[in-house]
Amino acid sequence: MIAEPDILIVGGGLGGVAAALGACRAGRRVVMTEETDWIGGQLTAQAVPPDEHPWVEQFGTTATYRALREGIRAYYRQWYPLRSEALALTELNPGAGRVSKLCHEPRVALAVLEGMLAPYRAAGLLTVLTEHRAVSAETDGDMIRAVTVRDLRSGGLTTFTARYVVDATETGELLDLAGVEHANGAEAQDEFGEPHAPAVARPENQQGITVCFALSHHEGEDHTVERPADYDFWRSYRPDFWPGPLLGFEAPDPRTLESVPRTFVPNPDLDPLAVSADQSADAGDKELWGFRRILARGLHRPGAFGSDITLVNWPLNDYWLKPYIGQEAEALHEARQLSLSVLYWLQTEAPRADGGTGFPGLRIRPDVTGTADGLAKAAYVRESRRIKAVTTVVEQDVAIDVVGPYGRTRYRDSVGVGGYRIDLHPSTGGDSYIDIGSVPFEIPLGALVPRRVRNLLPAGKNTGTTHITNGCYRLHPVEWNIGEIAGALAAHCLDEGVEPHQVQAEDKRFEEFGRLLDRAGVQRRWPDVRGY
Repeated sequence: MIAEPDILIVGGGLGGVAAALGACRAGRRVVMTEETDWIGGQLTAQAVPPDEHPWVEQFGTTATYRALREGIRAYYRQWYPLRSEALALTELNPGAGRVSKLCHEPRVALAVLEGMLAPYRAAGLLTVLTEHRAVSAETDGDMIRAVTVRDLRSGGLTTFTARYVVDATETGELLDLAGVEHANGAEAQDEFGEPHAPAVARPENQQGITVCFALSHHEGEDHTVERPADYDFWRSYRPDFWPGPLLGFEAPDPRTLESVPRTFVPNPDLDPLAVSADQSADAGDKELWGFRRILARGLHRPGAFGSDITLVNWPLNDYWLKPYIGQEAEALHEARQLSLSVLYWLQTEAPRADGGTGFPGLRIRPDVTGTADGLAKAAYVRESRRIKAVTTVVEQDVAIDVVGPYGRTRYRDSVGVGGYRIDLHPSTGGDSYIDIGSVPFEIPLGALVPRRVRNLLPAGKNTGTTHITNGCYRLHPVEWNIGEIAGALAAHCLDEGVEPHQVQAEDKRFEEFGRLLDRAGVQRRWPDVRGY
């Protein structure tokens, strides 16, 4: 029998885990559900190494996010056969990938996240229900009274009547179940005046999803998979805005849209200690093997690993033919077929630097993703349903072209910070990349407060952003920050007998909450840094 929680968190991704930490730290009883059997969302079940701003090693995150990062490094230092030069690195990058200063395996992040939650589970404050999905919600006016979840293994139903509900799902599905006002896809330009918004609202126009997978390479071996059922379609598919077939090493540069060749050389000889990851200086995405490498054999004692491991989240396997929200099963099936087709193409037809074709020695790694077929447990979902919030963050708040490289939108109710380019991948409405410079931003509490509903808080990509600004709010440290605030705010409201709307609107109440965040190590203002 599970005791009724003070706070129900639906979704165990990064935002959900951070929300649980924020609430349990305040002594509140929490139930957190998760659809897969791994907590951690995009960092684990979706197999996406962290996308982070270039100042992440110095500032610009919450204290708990820094603890997560340092916990991952400590795990490698304790358990992996690192060579002495790598072991001594304060800023160890286990995969020596170029997308992030901390590329690592999903299972390592899972172990550290479980460790961070362990004391609260032992104290009886936290119950985690994996392989559970919300199926219905009961409302009474502006309040959510109950949420029912289904055990995906047994089919059994459990109903919770928590006083606060946190939607930490990947698609904001609780917003739909509970009838919470929200937006889907692209808003019309006349709604917020955003320069890059379309003239007409397009709810079906959502960023593409990606089904990631991990690869190692073993020269002289043959690990070719069975030809995927949809391979002929994907092999011949050529998007209108692409320079050639999708299955190829020629693709648009996201920032300029010019055609740029990518290179692919498994297990290059370059010393991984020489790799630098700085998204503000170089996107790092032109050399595919090293871009999202999550284990670099050269960082370890000779012979410990026969190959690097790299994570395939490339232009080749972004899927955008159908919107994921509203057509989840169909879109996921086709996205999985695309990723399997990319793998098969790499093994059999991809051009090699030596003039040959195919890399049969590429081996998909089910042991890395924790699945039978080697594909990630869940699709990487870049865009969610988004609440109609008290504050909506719009392009004019964060775009360099509008506010200037040192510009900043200041919020009296800032509850965190984030930084990333406005990075939209090709979308289901036929748009190519939208990748434009942005400035380091503050996160307003008003973006976490629904206009109407009183006891629901978002903890992921479902905050008060737009289709455009979601492009810089959707990354790992921002999702974590938002989740931590949602959990802390729900606990604070219970402690003080107030509602989120009051904390956001009343200066004295917000100042009190802000002091709580300051004590918890939540950075709420940026120093003088330049956008990129």
